[in-house]
Amino acid sequence: MSGVGAHPPRVLHFVTGGFSGATQVALDLVRAHRASGRFEPLLVLRRKRQTDPARIAALRAEGLAVRVVPGWSHGATICQLVRQCRRFRPDVLVAHGFSEHLWGRYAGLLAHVPILVQVEHNSRERYSWWRNAQMLWLARRTQAIVGVSEGVRGALLARGVDPAKTLAIPNGVRLGPYAAAADHPFEARKPDIVMVARFARQKDHACLLHALALLRGRGLTPQLLLAGGGKASALRQAERLCDELKLQDQVQFLGRCDDVPALLMAHQVCVLSTHYEGMPLSLIEGMAAACAVVGSAVPGVREVIQHERNGLLVPEADPSAMADALERLLTQPQHAAALAAQARADALEHYGLPRMLDRYEALFLRLLEPTTHAEARA
Repeated sequence: MSGVGAHPPRVLHFVTGGFSGATQVALDLVRAHRASGRFEPLLVLRRKRQTDPARIAALRAEGLAVRVVPGWSHGATICQLVRQCRRFRPDVLVAHGFSEHLWGRYAGLLAHVPILVQVEHNSRERYSWWRNAQMLWLARRTQAIVGVSEGVRGALLARGVDPAKTLAIPNGVRLGPYAAAADHPFEARKPDIVMVARFARQKDHACLLHALALLRGRGLTPQLLLAGGGKASALRQAERLCDELKLQDQVQFLGRCDDVPALLMAHQVCVLSTHYEGMPLSLIEGMAAACAVVGSAVPGVREVIQHERNGLLVPEADPSAMADALERLLTQPQHAAALAAQARADALEHYGLPRMLDRYEALFLRLLEPTTHAEARA
């Protein structure tokens, strides 16, 4: 331990370099640590095929301390992360997401990091029997286990983790970029659909595309704008389905979008079609932008959307139900506008980034208390 009294405690955040929602949460925490001055942060990314060197360079240009470790094998990841720990000497190692939270905590144990924190970002992950056994073994050596929603916390408890160590800290978003939402009246926006999500097995672009084809059969032809990077294979699969359904004139594949707030505030409807979530950042951003929102009724999303109050929920992987919900919003603009207004109010009240950041920093400070440290060293 480097000594809390000598300088701010050091916190190392380890997360995928795929720039998923987990990466965004880790980035927000690193930025918050620098801004508050309560912690000295380091961000370590596990290299993925889609890790963009330009994005890493931009983070470093921003002044963030960022390191990248190999991802081609678990052994290489752990070995290099141990080296980063020995150089940085963190007081706390926060391992975000599956399967990074396994390799991150193995490295933390080998490097004798005093405090380990697991952050689980999804309610459904690919836990084999062996991976679950490793997770439980590591959980006994971890000081705190965070789920990014109550749904994720519940999934962790169902896997056998200690309830006394496990808490929920809901994700939050930067609300500042959405301050101008009131300057974009709902009726003046384009009556089209936006989905901001990376292309991956988790996201259900196929359901949304099939729903769009059903809408066309009902005489509705809204534009669908799909923003996000992700896996090239998943993107190609969505593009092929778009061609098969003959939706080329209605669907725009935007790739990574550098101004998501402007995109959302220019359109009426925001959708998250997904198979599972932790706490859906893109949907919360849609709410903050005062869009009418539709989401798949999976854990995480169900915590954010209250059906018929601030948005619409549809069964997972049900194109017909998705088409029905979208038809309602597109053909009943007054109802859609009322849902959008309530969604924005809820986003402002419950999902601001400062609330999330304060809860994480309070957790770290509590874990760093001298009595906790003594237990951690024992």
